[in-house]
Amino acid sequence: MQFDLNSDGDLSIQKFELMLKSNEVGFFDSDEFDQIIEHYLEEGKMVLARKAISLGISQHPTAVNLRLFKAEVYIFDDQFSQAEQVLNELFEIEPQNSEIYIQKANIFSKTERHDKAIELLKTALDLTLDQADVYNLIGMEFLFIEDYSNAKVNFMKCLELDDTDYSALYNIIYCFDFLQEHQQAIDFLNLFLDKNPYSEVAWHQVGKQYFDLKMYEKSLSAFEFAIISDDHFVGAYLEKGKVLEKLGRYNEAIENYQITLTLDDPTSFAYLRLGKCFEKLGVDENAIKYFKQCVKEDPLLDKGWLSIVSFYTKRLDYQKALNYIEKATEIDADNALYWTKYASINRRLNFVEEAEYGYRRAIELGNYELSTWINRCDLLLHLGEIDTAISNIESGLEFYPEEVELEYRLAGLYLKKADLLKGKFHLQNALKRNSEYIMIMEELFPVEYEMQEVQQLLKL
Repeated sequence: MQFDLNSDGDLSIQKFELMLKSNEVGFFDSDEFDQIIEHYLEEGKMVLARKAISLGISQHPTAVNLRLFKAEVYIFDDQFSQAEQVLNELFEIEPQNSEIYIQKANIFSKTERHDKAIELLKTALDLTLDQADVYNLIGMEFLFIEDYSNAKVNFMKCLELDDTDYSALYNIIYCFDFLQEHQQAIDFLNLFLDKNPYSEVAWHQVGKQYFDLKMYEKSLSAFEFAIISDDHFVGAYLEKGKVLEKLGRYNEAIENYQITLTLDDPTSFAYLRLGKCFEKLGVDENAIKYFKQCVKEDPLLDKGWLSIVSFYTKRLDYQKALNYIEKATEIDADNALYWTKYASINRRLNFVEEAEYGYRRAIELGNYELSTWINRCDLLLHLGEIDTAISNIESGLEFYPEEVELEYRLAGLYLKKADLLKGKFHLQNALKRNSEYIMIMEELFPVEYEMQEVQQLLKL
């Protein structure tokens, strides 16, 4: 099959795929194979990449770049020994090839030997013409070992060489944030903006830093500059809306959130914030409309469901609140927040068994707040399930061993069970810690409170 050679990458790819369909072998020069393989690797089409590498090496057995691609695919497949063998062979041919060091570093990185990877990447720096990419790789290795200071330095060097590398800029800010160096981040970004005054990303990041510092007026100005730099920057409008909310300027916040709905596909976050703003303004009809649009857009966003539930709870419409929290639990039955809210609403409606079940599910899913253990205990007591209530409180004491409210309840439960020894033991502990909380015994266990043994302890 005859092909006309053409350096255009798209044409090379079309030729290659046509060749595969026709089951005939055509000739490509090594540069074309480079383009084809790189395209498939970027697209994640590993099967086609492997075919191109295999054919390329068969046609150009001495081409170093093609064999480097082979090593890269071996690494991707976690076939490290095969990759090392290829790289060692290439090192004998081109010991000054930076890509060999980079790929060897990749092996060390994937096997969690990050210090070794950094050493090799530093060697590659002296050999490569593309130092920005290598600094970026070194920064990532430092991130892996949570050395944020050194990571930041290397990402900065990357950005110095390529001020369009916004991934490096984001990583620098990530490091500043982790180190809680907000003012230093602002100083760095201002220096960057001196050279790149219309960088919408930098202005956006400055605004976020001021927001974290609660300097809302400066934050607002930064987001406005981001919008001036790019009036289609959805993220800047969203962040500006958040600042305006903090400043109590809800109508302006609404305007900014609504702009985002016209610029791009609507987001659940924008719907949620619109709902919150309208609720603050007392426009209930719009508030609930946007909350419902929020969960329609993203049914897994718990803040959306909880906002609807809170909306109806505040208006004492507990039945509607219950209907929506039940829908939420149907969509995500493993969300502890949902079950806590489910329990609370059922308790309001005096559905005791359902409320107890909600608190039990919340605990099973990791809600270990003190109030959860206490509320469940009181419901179990109401249901007469004394042994389960005791087990619940003892579990709570594992998390809150000094909590007097749990200790009083445990004392009362054991006394109700006629286990006088344990009841007195826990009551003595509770009284030593805080005698004022004896009201718990008086309110929850009035019969046990009047017992002679209890009254004697109170006189001590």
